[in-house]
Amino acid sequence: MPPRWSIYGCAALVVTAVLAPLARAGYVLRYDMVFVPRQSLTWDLVAPSGVLPRAVPQDALVGLSALIVPGWLAQRLVLAGLLAAAAIGAGRLVPARRGLTRVVAAIGYAWTPFLAERLLIGQWGLLLCYAALPWLVRAALDAGRGRAGAGARVVLAAACASITPTGGIIALATTLAFARRRAPVVPLAVAALNAPWLLVAAGSATPATSSPDAVASFAARAENWGGVLVALAGTGGIWNAGAVPASRTGPLVPLITLGLLVAAGFGFGRLRRRWPDGAATRLARLAAGGLLLAAWGALPGPAGLLRWAVVAVPGAGLFRDGQKFLIPYALGLILCLALAAERIAERLPAAPGRLVLAGFALLPVVALPDLAWGAGGKLRPVSYPADWASVAGVVRAEPGPVVSLPMSAYRSYSWNPGPVVYDPASRYLPAEVIADDRLRIALGAATRTIRGESETAAAVRARVEAGGPAADERVRWVLVQRDAGGPVPVAALAGLVPVHLGPALELYRNPGYRAPAGRVPLLGLAGYLLAGSVVAIAGWRRFGSRRENR
Repeated sequence: MPPRWSIYGCAALVVTAVLAPLARAGYVLRYDMVFVPRQSLTWDLVAPSGVLPRAVPQDALVGLSALIVPGWLAQRLVLAGLLAAAAIGAGRLVPARRGLTRVVAAIGYAWTPFLAERLLIGQWGLLLCYAALPWLVRAALDAGRGRAGAGARVVLAAACASITPTGGIIALATTLAFARRRAPVVPLAVAALNAPWLLVAAGSATPATSSPDAVASFAARAENWGGVLVALAGTGGIWNAGAVPASRTGPLVPLITLGLLVAAGFGFGRLRRRWPDGAATRLARLAAGGLLLAAWGALPGPAGLLRWAVVAVPGAGLFRDGQKFLIPYALGLILCLALAAERIAERLPAAPGRLVLAGFALLPVVALPDLAWGAGGKLRPVSYPADWASVAGVVRAEPGPVVSLPMSAYRSYSWNPGPVVYDPASRYLPAEVIADDRLRIALGAATRTIRGESETAAAVRARVEAGGPAADERVRWVLVQRDAGGPVPVAALAGLVPVHLGPALELYRNPGYRAPAGRVPLLGLAGYLLAGSVVAIAGWRRFGSRRENR
């Protein structure tokens, strides 16, 4: 079998092993992963003005995809695509001389603790950056060699990585790390891909600072007796204990991690010799920078500096969850491990050498078995109650702002067993949804509440807590999620007209609603136009010019 086909076969096996439970109908709803039958392109999602644009341009792209495919299919295509792209990208990037070495890199990169933890917390947009990074590095290496069309490939790979602000920063840092000094066009183009969220934030009235308490809440954490630094060295260490696979808490994990680090050290020399001059060193610096950012909030001295920065420096809140910047480190680690395995195999006879490579290929699965079968059954599709479609139809006929009660950013439903999920109303209903944006994070036996950003949500919460109505003249609908738990005071519904009273959802109309003047976020739209133009030009240079030259 040709090496390329063996990589594709590995990718198919990884996708099947991880996503097999998604063969059932429904939606996987877990923490930040919220897909709905048809997500609308509302201004509140495309260019939010009351909160920071953490899901820009991700939500706009999901809304556009809803014009073509239903939400259940989009979710499966995204998850399968990012797993396959991660495996194939790493397998093609590693400078191997054996096909099995590429298999080691493919399986290793598609089966890391980082991928498992971010998948379990539902951050699929960040994982698109993870999947795109090998392709971005490979294109950057080709651009350094002067290969035709490589610059366009850099931009297209960076575009896939940049659907979240964090992904855009990582893509830009990677491009700058590998860029040629006399070729500034490609880095500028990649920088322009960040225009949507940057210009949406610039046009928002929301302060781009955050609470200093969030630094400790989102800091990387230990997963076993090895401590936080060992957890990060193994590409784990996420702040949310609910997203940590059980196998990561085992007593042997730190020893396995240290063994892999030693092996990776043996593989780095081979990477440096086989890549163009200085390329491996650039990746090592990028990986070291990501590892430093990941540990920053967990170290006493640097954490104090970060607490100051998130209050004083606009946008510094992006770095409070530093563990997400481990992506370049994870890629470098896997490439070096694959080459270390090849180095060991070359010193053995043919058959034992193949066994060594096969063992390295299976090691990630053995060390992290609970990523298989939907992360041990945690990624299970469920169906929305019929009330959701009924309420969405009513709101679609009479659009207007919706208050979602009880006030809570994340919700637990009886029909969605497992952890909480971000309030689906904001994506299911074709209107602006006003929901509590405060975050409650468990820190041992205590719970810390991180203040929100939305002044509108804060005003609604204050009225409800004071015993007043949830709606004022700027609110058209009040949605009560009876199956989400939590009390809703009777006074909060005073003066409202019931429109839908179902077992899961109740919808009330506010007769005193006064429609405000329409909002068109021109600055944010300019950001989308700029980024879209860059992608279109890169796509034409990559594919269109090739057709013309035939």
